[in-house]
Amino acid sequence: MGAQEKSQANSNSMQRVKVYRLNDDGKWDDQGTGHVTVDYLERSEDLGLYVIDEEDNETLLLHRITPDDIYRKQEDTIISWRDPEFSTELALSFQETSGCSFIWDQICNVQRNLQFSTLNSETFHSMNSELRELPAVELSTLPLILKTVSESGIADQMRLTELILNDLDFFQKLMDVFRICEDLENIDGLHMIFKIVRGIILFNSPQIFEKIFGDELIMDVIGSLEYDPEISRVQHHRGFLKEHVVFKEAIPIKDPHVLSKIHQTYRVGYLKDVVLARVLDEATVANLNSIIHANNAVVVSLLKDDNTFIQELFARLRSPTTSAESKKNLVIVNI
Repeated sequence: MGAQEKSQANSNSMQRVKVYRLNDDGKWDDQGTGHVTVDYLERSEDLGLYVIDEEDNETLLLHRITPDDIYRKQEDTIISWRDPEFSTELALSFQETSGCSFIWDQICNVQRNLQFSTLNSETFHSMNSELRELPAVELSTLPLILKTVSESGIADQMRLTELILNDLDFFQKLMDVFRICEDLENIDGLHMIFKIVRGIILFNSPQIFEKIFGDELIMDVIGSLEYDPEISRVQHHRGFLKEHVVFKEAIPIKDPHVLSKIHQTYRVGYLKDVVLARVLDEATVANLNSIIHANNAVVVSLLKDDNTFIQELFARLRSPTTSAESKKNLVIVNI
């Protein structure tokens, strides 16, 4: 299994579920195991729950989300409801609590949008639902970009995520504007960019994470998050990462892919645990943890297959000239 496949497997496990249906005897029948998503129903603007069988990719469950109060979250891993369309009780049992929380939050967001739409059926139109393209990324358009990101509901977030991913230069241009604002000490602009980047991270898109956590962008992204308008003093996350975080390389690692994954893992962990610790929801934390775990698996796998690295590691461990402190570092750093 390749690195990308491992990452996908880790991500999928979060939303892996068993589907149960209550039979006429009052017992729960196991309908199969698959992966659940919230997505648009075919040829419809309505959102629904899809469960796709993990074995044959057939649809195990298709349920249109309703604004009615029919959903229940139980024991941190179960979501159940009575389906009014088929007059039957259904339940999803999640493999992981983070997956349950993620889908529950999505259901609640869809319901809020549906309820709001019902109350304002003649006047309510989401600003982003008809969005065909993103505003040009310039200093003058930051307020519009911020409004677009911050006022988006779940359906809008899906559309915005698609537009952002289709614009290959969006993040590079946003970081260019960030550097200009920093050079000009434009605090208002820096505060807006902080909110834009934070908002996009909270879209919780693995594809967006793949872009912004790459070597070219991640330090600028972390830099843009130093300007939190709710904190009186500017943070110095980049300085800490560059000056105080020293990567102890007990044995030189020559594979640039391995080094990249190691650095990315630490920076993503720092972003999760320090930079945005106050604002991240459980589902986003779960996805960031999936990136970290997948990176660790890739690093271990690649180092395991690096015969030169393994030979040098054990040669130093066996050498009588290697000090006890060095052996301790070899064990800690290289396992």
